[in-house]
Amino acid sequence: MHRRYLPILALILAVVGCSSSGPPAFEGPPVRVVCTTTIVADMVRRVGGDRVNVETLMGPGVDPHRYQPAPSDIRKLESAHIVFYSGLHLEGKMTDTFEKSADRMRAFAVTRDLPTTSLREAEPGSEAHHDPHVWFDVALWAKCIPVVRDELSRLDPAGADTYRTNAEAYGRELAALDTEIRAKLQTVSAAKRVVVTSHDAFGYFGRAYGYDVRGLQGVSTAGETSTKDVEELAAFLGKNRIPAMFTETSTSEGGLKAVLDVCSRDFKHTVKLIGGDDALYSDALGEPGTPGGAYPGMIRHNANVIVEALSK
Repeated sequence: MHRRYLPILALILAVVGCSSSGPPAFEGPPVRVVCTTTIVADMVRRVGGDRVNVETLMGPGVDPHRYQPAPSDIRKLESAHIVFYSGLHLEGKMTDTFEKSADRMRAFAVTRDLPTTSLREAEPGSEAHHDPHVWFDVALWAKCIPVVRDELSRLDPAGADTYRTNAEAYGRELAALDTEIRAKLQTVSAAKRVVVTSHDAFGYFGRAYGYDVRGLQGVSTAGETSTKDVEELAAFLGKNRIPAMFTETSTSEGGLKAVLDVCSRDFKHTVKLIGGDDALYSDALGEPGTPGGAYPGMIRHNANVIVEALSK
């Protein structure tokens, strides 16, 4: 995370730390919930139903790796009965804030109970030990539902039956979604199953559904892309005659355009850049009402775009 973010992060930690009374007392629904990302918020809404009122720090299309906390985030966190964040250092230094404020804030990582054996290792030099993009394996993301169910039930025991019923229904929906997109993705011939994107967000997708995944950047977009990164990816595309690259809704496509230029110049190979309405959703959902405005729609959109582009 960039240095310019640190003063606001320090302020958030200081303000929360100075609160001697702890989080607001819960006296009855709706539960005031703050979530860091739209993807986490979508799960909480599905499990919480009418008993929760959810606010999100990072809106649609926002890159959490580069997110700059705003002063208004302090007010949201202070007023929340409970906070849910993705974890595995997706939120960078904000993770430290949540962990160090455990006695003054009810903050829980939805990935908390995932066994480390199910996680991908992050690239060397990353501040994270594991790749945080677990939602691209639908079955693995479904295993995060119990954290939301259990922590809401602990705070609001009267709603425990509702949370359990909603969690079970959402779990069944995600199991069906996993089966659906797995079948769709397998219609692409094995030789064509290569997904190239702006950053290495799709590793869990590749592992779960049998695709080779390459990113211009690593699991985080916080760093800068080097000339070497561009040249290496261009060489991979050119030598393997890869037909397409995919932009992401939450990251800039500038780096990929540089790769296109090098690939065309040095390898005389033209790669189609898939973007616009067909850009892949990666670290954030889309606007409400769009195909990617909810998690199942996001997953279906990505699968449809990938199959369409690679089947031609």
